[in-house]
Amino acid sequence: MDARLDYFADPAAGKALKHVMSAGRELKAMPLPAATQELVALRVSQINGCAACVDMHTKEAAAAGESQVRLHLVAVWREAAVFTEAERAALELAEQGTRVADAAEGVDDEVWERAARHYDREQLTALVMLVSFMNMVNRLNAITRQPAGGYEAGTFH
Repeated sequence: MDARLDYFADPAAGKALKHVMSAGRELKAMPLPAATQELVALRVSQINGCAACVDMHTKEAAAAGESQVRLHLVAVWREAAVFTEAERAALELAEQGTRVADAAEGVDDEVWERAARHYDREQLTALVMLVSFMNMVNRLNAITRQPAGGYEAGTFH
């Protein structure tokens, strides 16, 4: 499958994407645990059907030492006993923040409070920014049908 648009060959896309990539690097440097970042990025990408991002974040997480069991169970995290309470709170916030059209009020107070019990203000900010960023990138890739399978861990670091 070929992408509808090659972001790296198109000058207009490249101009904007350098800023998007810079924002992604800044998010990686925020104080949210790396494992949580990858799990959240993966779950948001699964919900949005972004094949390229599922490919990327699965491989990045594995390269960082994440277990295959946990990666396979991200889509069913509620029924999986392999995630910490903090990770579960982050995944729940990520899901509600991604499924805003399905939940009229967006992230409800109980979900926010569960996340706030595990993450400080700076980490919550990072989590909100990550969920928002992933939703944007997922849409860029889904609209242009970016293919999956060829990503190599570390490509964007």
